[in-house]
Amino acid sequence: MRSKPSILTVGVLAGLFATLAPPREASAQVIPPNAERDENWGAVSTVSMLIGVGTVTLMPRVYYNDPEATVGWKARWHVSQLAPALTLTAATLLVDGPLKDSFDKPRPGCTVEETEVGFAGSNCESYGMPSAHNFAAWSAAGAGTGIWLMDTFIHSDGEFHAGSFIGNVAVPITAGIFTSVGRSVEPGTSEAYVDGGQMAAGLISGVVTGFLTGIAYSLLQEPNCGYGNYVICW
Repeated sequence: MRSKPSILTVGVLAGLFATLAPPREASAQVIPPNAERDENWGAVSTVSMLIGVGTVTLMPRVYYNDPEATVGWKARWHVSQLAPALTLTAATLLVDGPLKDSFDKPRPGCTVEETEVGFAGSNCESYGMPSAHNFAAWSAAGAGTGIWLMDTFIHSDGEFHAGSFIGNVAVPITAGIFTSVGRSVEPGTSEAYVDGGQMAAGLISGVVTGFLTGIAYSLLQEPNCGYGNYVICW
């Protein structure tokens, strides 16, 4: 008779098999996002927003100087331009935080419950009302338009300067349009970042806030330095 293999022999063979067997790679469970969004359009909206805001912030004050000896167009960079820029930045942070939370309007494809949980990668981490991207982009366009109007019709006696119009009005408005499209477009099966109402709320409130800020700043700060012929006004 053959003897049965001992427990020790079985254990040794099992250990040998486990050692020689190919290892299985461990993989974490992938949790699908609650809403699919097009990252390319998201990037377009962010880049266009930054272009609009940056153009208005860095644009010099252009005006037609009319003293007897120095007639002609002048361009001056004012350190005080940081005042409207910081004001609109603070307003955007207010929109992106407390105001969104108070409205409790989830983004397309999300629910209030999913937004409150807001786990990373869900595309439902924050509310969408009003759109902070649209507010930032269109507040810059509103501020630039207000500054251009004052510099043209108040400080330059109605003299038109194409460069001032392009930098303060044309580029920011174009950037605002791309921002709005990028946030509200629904390519293929992807959800938009914000719906029409959320986009309009950010756009309208941004234009009004930016325009009033630009008007107030340009009335309080004349475009000329008031001393010498310096390009940068302190």
